[in-house]
Amino acid sequence: MNRTNKKIRIDLTIFEKNGQKEFVQIVQKNKLRANKAMNDFFRGIKNEAVDTKETSRIILKFVATQNISKIEEKHIKTQVYDMFKILGIGVPFVFIPGATLIIPFLLKVAEKKGIDLIPSNFKAEEIDKITIKSKNNL
Repeated sequence: MNRTNKKIRIDLTIFEKNGQKEFVQIVQKNKLRANKAMNDFFRGIKNEAVDTKETSRIILKFVATQNISKIEEKHIKTQVYDMFKILGIGVPFVFIPGATLIIPFLLKVAEKKGIDLIPSNFKAEEIDKITIKSKNNL
């Protein structure tokens, strides 16, 4: 299946004509940042799904043979740890009204206290490592 990315073009010339070039620059800058953030988020979701599938394969192997390697054991521990992180972020989002405003502050406070609440698949350096691995496998 051939997929092409359609770029949405926003016409900001009316603002430029009115002398609001700074506004146009801010919109363009934030558009690029938002696109990057969304791409990173969807890449993290995709990687999380792949890791969950791999974890279920390892668990089935363990149930069948009662034996897994140290690498597979580490993978399962990391995945379970990431699932608890997702629950830690997701529970307030579901049960507390307005939590979409609270979550960024919660993440910052946790980071300052030395608590890592972001799952490994959603960290920029992890995304880059996975991207490099997938390119090398092609």
